Amino acid sequence: MQDKKIILFDGVCNLCNGAVVFIIKRDKKDVFRFAALQSEIGEKLLRKHQIDPEKTDSIILVDDNNAFAKAGAALRIAQELSGLWPALAILRIVPRFISNAVYDWIASNRYQWFGKKESCMIPTPELKAKFL
Repeated sequence: MQDKKIILFDGVCNLCNGAVVFIIKRDKKDVFRFAALQSEIGEKLLRKHQIDPEKTDSIILVDDNNAFAKAGAALRIAQELSGLWPALAILRIVPRFISNAVYDWIASNRYQWFGKKESCMIPTPELKAKFL
């Protein structure tokens, strides 16, 4: 597990669940593992990296001893995907306060735009190994 990057996501968010499926389909190098923010391991990693779940409605990327949130996490994830997605790294030149403002706007509207589940996603048997 040490060589895997962990993506923490909002397990009840339809947009977030869609993003997880999107990432899994493009994770050809098997780089990522996933856990809901609401799960035991998700809560443990949030505490370890001193991230307040009440102030973070974001995807979190945990890579070794570092945690990245918001646009920084999304762009680091894109770098590992197959296809043209790594080209999004060019967006790192956008000042963080701008990219995070766009990210926050989407995140604050995600339930309204995409809906919300009653409970966390349950992975299919084929995908179960990808989840912690």
